[in-house]
Amino acid sequence: MAGLVSTTGVGDDIRHRFPIFENRVYLNSCSQGALAVSVRSAYDAYLDSLETEGSQWGRWVGQAERVRAAFAEVLHAHPDTVAVTTSASAGVNAVASALDFSKRDTVVTTSLEFPTIGQIWHAQERRGAKVIHVSAEPDNVLSLDRLAGAIDDRTAIVSVTQVCYRNGSRLDIEAIARIAHERGAPLLVDVYQAAGAVPVDVRASEVDFVVGGALKYLLGSPGVGYLYANPTTTGHLVPTVTGWFADEDINAMEIGRYRPARNARRFEAGTPPIPPIYAAIAGVELMLEIGIDRTAEHVGRLNDWLVDEVIAMGGVVATPNDPSLRGPLVAVRAADAERLVQRLADRRIVTSARDGNLRISPHCYNRAADIEQVLSALHANRDLLVS
Repeated sequence: MAGLVSTTGVGDDIRHRFPIFENRVYLNSCSQGALAVSVRSAYDAYLDSLETEGSQWGRWVGQAERVRAAFAEVLHAHPDTVAVTTSASAGVNAVASALDFSKRDTVVTTSLEFPTIGQIWHAQERRGAKVIHVSAEPDNVLSLDRLAGAIDDRTAIVSVTQVCYRNGSRLDIEAIARIAHERGAPLLVDVYQAAGAVPVDVRASEVDFVVGGALKYLLGSPGVGYLYANPTTTGHLVPTVTGWFADEDINAMEIGRYRPARNARRFEAGTPPIPPIYAAIAGVELMLEIGIDRTAEHVGRLNDWLVDEVIAMGGVVATPNDPSLRGPLVAVRAADAERLVQRLADRRIVTSARDGNLRISPHCYNRAADIEQVLSALHANRDLLVS
């Protein structure tokens, strides 16, 4: 095995904020970000306020606006263009409900998507939609030519992930946006496996919708997500999946009409998920303090080294070899991925498995020593790797 890789040092700088490293090597941020002290404290602050002050609606609404602003900073967007949701699924469902499939009836997506994407778009078949799945190549790279060939004047929306949850394949979002827009179709991007460890700039990429959530690389917890809606290209779309907080004036308490907000809040629904919002604020603001660009560079170096070493030991990496086509997770082909995850867990190394792959996902808090430990474990369990 080669010597320790040179990194930016970010892992050493902030690792003390994540207690799990006192007893585990945590490399599963693609499932759940490691719990930071500040995120746990945020939950405590919410519970303390219930005990000492009871209902705090004014404060809670303010917290929703604070997390909206934090998500907007991650996306390089204005807060008015961001809806606070309970999940990425809630955001996609709201968008789907706003589409009219009578003239443009086709949804173009890919084989790399998370289940919620395919399931929601296929649910629209009852409303007249037709769903086309463009398959990735055997190396898990999506052919832009094949994608372009599937998009035409019948396409209602193009829906893609930025990073595939199964294998870490990363798509060229700016190029896909150009292809979709040349054919008059809006683009929705799922950035759940990217945001926090990969820079996301909705203005530069000119996407129409972006969905994601806080629990992975943004260091929050389940129960809160976001939807970005480009005001220039999506202002005419009004969802029928709605709720109290989507109203133009939530304090009006009106029941005799539907008057959605004119900004992205129209894609929201009922009472905001207050407890996870507290946690999301702490996690996202911590991630912004650490620096997403800095994190991307750090994770990229760790993953370059990881990929090279796995290949050198005769393993097969399912993630594309080109670093520009890789997200923050590396997928290693396994003969029995679940068993391999357990063997690593026996060594106090936390990873996960999907689609026959071992998923290893470093983040800002990981160090070269963590990668060295997982590589040592893979050498010791070479019998469970695909050659």
